[in-house]
Amino acid sequence: MRASTFRRLMNLWPPFLFNSIRVQSVSDDFTEAKVVLRLRPWNRNYVKSQFGGNLFAMTDPFWMLLVMHQLGSDYYVWDKAASIDFVTPGREDVQAHFRLDAATVDELRAAAAGGEKVLRWFDTDVVTASGQVVARVRKQLYVRLKPRAR
Repeated sequence: MRASTFRRLMNLWPPFLFNSIRVQSVSDDFTEAKVVLRLRPWNRNYVKSQFGGNLFAMTDPFWMLLVMHQLGSDYYVWDKAASIDFVTPGREDVQAHFRLDAATVDELRAAAAGGEKVLRWFDTDVVTASGQVVARVRKQLYVRLKPRAR
């Protein structure tokens, strides 16, 4: 699937569409993605800041999807664990940037080459336009070479 088609489909996905989460860009080689969460009356919490569930949702699928596209169909790639640290209330639009470098992809391939499971943590900061950190999200991925690919 082309990155532009992928981005459009993600923006139509109901958890994103109805919560003002927009995928701004996905690089053609699936090494980067940029996501924005707009603060709207329907996605604020009781104290009028970004709802924590939306802060997590905006980051949830991207590490898994980028790694899947980089490794290809010979690998299982799943989310294994996650955590979020709310640093300060998000009282404006926020954004997250995901960048998967070639060295990390090479490390995952090498570690999974024998068919072992590989667990790897990825970190993302959710920030305001001025760079203020609103939340820190950690995602742990499970990666394993499929049996038929060994």
